[in-house]
Amino acid sequence: MKYIAVGLTLLSVALTLSAAEDLPLVTTAGFKDCVSSLEDKALAEGISRSVVENELAKVKFDPRIIGYDRAQPEFTQTFSGYYYQRVTTSRIQRGRELYSQYRPLLQEITRQTGVPGRYIVAFWGMETDFGRYFGKLPVLDSLATLACDQRRSAFFTQELIAALKILDRGDVDAAQLKGSWAGALGHVQFLPSVYLRYARDADGDGRRDLWNSVPDALTSAGFFLQGLRWNAGERWGREVTLPRGFDYALANLKNRQPLDYWREKGVRTAPGGVLPDAKSEAALLVPAGHRGPAFLVYPNFNVIMGWNQSEFYALSVGILADEIIGAGPLRRPPPHDLQRLTTKTVMLLQEKLQAAEYDPGPLDGIMGPSTRSAISNFQKSQGWIADGFPHPEVLAAFTLPVE
Repeated sequence: MKYIAVGLTLLSVALTLSAAEDLPLVTTAGFKDCVSSLEDKALAEGISRSVVENELAKVKFDPRIIGYDRAQPEFTQTFSGYYYQRVTTSRIQRGRELYSQYRPLLQEITRQTGVPGRYIVAFWGMETDFGRYFGKLPVLDSLATLACDQRRSAFFTQELIAALKILDRGDVDAAQLKGSWAGALGHVQFLPSVYLRYARDADGDGRRDLWNSVPDALTSAGFFLQGLRWNAGERWGREVTLPRGFDYALANLKNRQPLDYWREKGVRTAPGGVLPDAKSEAALLVPAGHRGPAFLVYPNFNVIMGWNQSEFYALSVGILADEIIGAGPLRRPPPHDLQRLTTKTVMLLQEKLQAAEYDPGPLDGIMGPSTRSAISNFQKSQGWIADGFPHPEVLAAFTLPVE
């Protein structure tokens, strides 16, 4: 069994990890013991001994993967930085071309799953830039590394077992099993467990090939979204305008209210029209604070988050899907000058909020709903617009650097 030397590389990774992540890094000996335990689990799951001995026994620890896991852009960028890098003019144009090219296939996917084709194409664009980049990392190495790391060991152990089952069933060979740092596969970047459950052979060649078959990949995406309970006939959400003096404390993904409620609060469509008379409930999001766009998001927004647990990701998918079918750009795009905060700064802000008796939730360095709520309560106490956003004046009030 071969293992890579990890001493100096682990040190370099350790120096770059978030202050919020104090978990010890696995050692060479620890990785060896972990893999031995994973071999036992794989055999207990019915994986053939030949796959365990020929593939799992050869996995290598890759310390880069730990660094990637601690620095995911969905949780470290501003909405401006995230959005402008992903919903680009070139991606919108390419999405429109592919939407037209694959229209018959997409119509069939919609017939089978209820998911409109524009969303399938938007996911495709967000995940691999329409197949331009699948990831080149050996999936078994990545998953074994993450399975042996304490942060999400149980989750990635199951994904590793799923990847071994894919090999054991002969869907792909080990040389082809390459993907992202987190083990995601093919055109639409399915995790192995999702592949096992939702991958489809749409072109009839007897294989579920998410790397070389666009029909297989896009059809599989449709069935995955159906499995996440996509609501046929409903959209993801919409950009809206808010009245002067609006209470931004209401902007929270957990605060789902009937559209009548938002209409009574003075919320209107982006062009200024009245919200539709529909039964659906919606939550309000202001991902860039009061200076940026506001969105009402419907139940399908949560379905999109079932694919990737990031509000920024889900917003970008929805906006890209709309623009693929000809919608114009945001009426109020996010400002370009929003400052990106490091996880260390966010953690310091959380500590100061907690000390001032504004509960920010876990001290994890992530600007999540609880932290935004704490900021909002502090802003209210100061008589400021309480949008829950870490504006420079918030940081200055707690003597934190504006980066």
